[in-house]
Amino acid sequence: MKIIVDAMGGDNAPQAPVMGAIQANREDGVEIILVGRGEEILKTLADNGISDLPPGVEIAHASEVVEMCDDPATAFRKKKDSSLTVGLTLLKNEAGDAFISAGSTGALLSGATLVTKRIKGIRRAALAPVVPSGNGGTVLIDCGANAECPPEYLLQFAYMGSYYAEKVLKRPSPKVGLLNIGAEPSKGTDLQTTVYPMLEAAGEAGRINFVGNVEAREAVQGAVDVIVCDGYSGNIYLKTMEGTGLFLARELKGMFTKNLFTKLAALLVSGGLKEFKRTMDSSEVGGTALLGIAKPVIKAHGSSDAKAVRNAIRKAGEYISSGIIQDITDHIDLMRLDSPAKEA
Repeated sequence: MKIIVDAMGGDNAPQAPVMGAIQANREDGVEIILVGRGEEILKTLADNGISDLPPGVEIAHASEVVEMCDDPATAFRKKKDSSLTVGLTLLKNEAGDAFISAGSTGALLSGATLVTKRIKGIRRAALAPVVPSGNGGTVLIDCGANAECPPEYLLQFAYMGSYYAEKVLKRPSPKVGLLNIGAEPSKGTDLQTTVYPMLEAAGEAGRINFVGNVEAREAVQGAVDVIVCDGYSGNIYLKTMEGTGLFLARELKGMFTKNLFTKLAALLVSGGLKEFKRTMDSSEVGGTALLGIAKPVIKAHGSSDAKAVRNAIRKAGEYISSGIIQDITDHIDLMRLDSPAKEA
């Protein structure tokens, strides 16, 4: 397996992507292509005591960088020698098996759509992170790639999210819920009330395990394996989860460091506290797949450290071996409103 890593993307580049990739190479045996300014990559390696490229690691030079301030829709076109453009082109030309970037989400989505292309028939690619929940993690689709969505987008998100939960998370017959403000089919905006019967029909046909609307509080408890929503609502849900995790961590720290007795209590529950911290740590997840793109593309968090990049590489490996892209391709007729399969 060979993973292409954007060495210039993210708040902590090139240190985090370079050293995260080196860790994956050393400890997991993954072949790596580091894409970016060659001199900066080599300097980063030297600063970390690595004088020569390790076996299985190569550099693909790219002289430009897509900055967070660049226009996402045109950045990769204007900067044709950026690490983002060069990396996606390498993936398109099958020089590697997956591409990972912690850079601009909008530029990555635009570049992946236009360079590596969407799966034929998929209207829009979607970001599908696995968010903490009472059942060990829930697929949230979409979490921000598509702020405004017609019903067909959400129908396709439901199928793609279901395949992801089944193939990557190993959930048999994953429960799919539509994020809403109530359980009744009549709840929500026009988008939710229009897409609900479409998802219900897919469920009745046995194509997905649709369980109806799900409120955010039930979703956090683990009521479903897949949360389907537009990118605007999904991003609010995701950021709320992140903020809640940081808030709880801070409050717990203050509670257990108040005095000698609370510090002793902290020692007694240290194992549970570490597990809670790990559950809420975004670096443990590593990255988010762009579902609907014809080749594996993983978006790492913009603030990713080396640990997060390494875990994103592992996520890429799981995604590659899952066969989900082929599953979506094989069942695309079920996801289209104008498909003959819908009329049969």
